[in-house]
Amino acid sequence: MKELNIIQTKLNAPKDLKNNFGNYFYRSCESILRALKPLLEETKCTLTITDEVVQIGERFYVKATATLKNESGGIETASAFAREPINKKGMDDSQVTGATSSYARKYALNGLFAIDDSRDSDTTNVGDQASGGKADNKTLSVAIKELGKAKNEAELQAAWFKYPQFANEQTFIAAYQMTNNKFIYGSK
Repeated sequence: MKELNIIQTKLNAPKDLKNNFGNYFYRSCESILRALKPLLEETKCTLTITDEVVQIGERFYVKATATLKNESGGIETASAFAREPINKKGMDDSQVTGATSSYARKYALNGLFAIDDSRDSDTTNVGDQASGGKADNKTLSVAIKELGKAKNEAELQAAWFKYPQFANEQTFIAAYQMTNNKFIYGSK
């Protein structure tokens, strides 16, 4: 889809928010959407973002899917997962769910529009939000290889659910999305 390429090339979503506690700048889902709106108008595309609650073991995750549709009906999608922390002091249940949805939506947009947040402090300093602590790189590597070896969508889903601790690790999500796109679009 040529429009996606145009948007990815022109998109400038600066890190316009500051976390005073951690002393770093970051971008939010809302920041990305604000930067996208003029490009969506220019390319005559529409963007929708949906949430789905998915249970993995005893935990619930929000799966956000960003869908870009052009005038001729072409569609590109990307999904991302985020989980609600077990305890989030100072927030009621609806605030926790809203924050989790916003987090998942941000990373779905990052995946769709090729926004790199790998150096963002909000991806490395999120504590329980991301994966309950630092990921074991060897296990993560094994999990990513297992995603890549999936021969169909059922095997891909089984591999995803086998490693819930990596559900918010961006490299794990990217490997899932790349393999899933292979099944959707038939590319290798």
